[in-house]
Amino acid sequence: MRILTFSVLKNCKIKTSLFKSLSVQVQANNEIEKLSGIRTNKTNADPNLVDILPSWKEDEEVELRSTVLQHMRVLPNFVTEEEEAALLAEVEPQLKRMRYEFDHWDNAIEGFRETERSKWNEANSGVLARVRDVAFPPHAQLLPHAHVLDLAPAGHIRPHVDAVRFCGDTIAGLCLLSSAVMRLAHEQRPHLALDALLQRRCLYVMTGVARYEFSHAVLRGAEGAWRGAAVRRGRRVAVICRERPRAAPAP
Repeated sequence: MRILTFSVLKNCKIKTSLFKSLSVQVQANNEIEKLSGIRTNKTNADPNLVDILPSWKEDEEVELRSTVLQHMRVLPNFVTEEEEAALLAEVEPQLKRMRYEFDHWDNAIEGFRETERSKWNEANSGVLARVRDVAFPPHAQLLPHAHVLDLAPAGHIRPHVDAVRFCGDTIAGLCLLSSAVMRLAHEQRPHLALDALLQRRCLYVMTGVARYEFSHAVLRGAEGAWRGAAVRRGRRVAVICRERPRAAPAP
């Protein structure tokens, strides 16, 4: 009886200790999220990750400001560490056979490797299906292949608007390996600009006004800063899904 009582008490103490440890960890994680302003939500964009730049005055183009903030979304922690590793494991063999390039057909990217992939293993297909469900309208027609863009630590993407002949209204990209800062600037009035913090393992979605009226760029490591703090960017791999181009109007 004493042995049984001792065993029960011992187990209770262990469970209580584990419960306390788990509670402390949860509280710590909650505090981190409060301090960073980041929600670990896989469906809702976090407005704290998109900032209007000071050059865009508060009373200037108020409606456009509201619209672009709706059309440029960042969903933090969209994939887990395990999902990130699985995606990279599938594309790395092909990327490693390629060299980083420093010229691009439209001069938009420097220090990059890229490929396209239409077939993925079952687990990664599930991740991309989740991207489609969250980022695109229900009946959207997507391009059959995902664009894989590997950006070297010193590489960058210059301001550009993706050509309408290659992709349609919505673009969605998974950001792997490294965080980065993306800058959007109005094509006609570039002082109307905003920065988006693309954290590692996030999903960003550009559509509508953000897609057609604003250029976007991924800043160099030395240029990328978020609210005054440097964003140290390393090698960054993006897996990008795109809608099919709009049909050309009949002559």
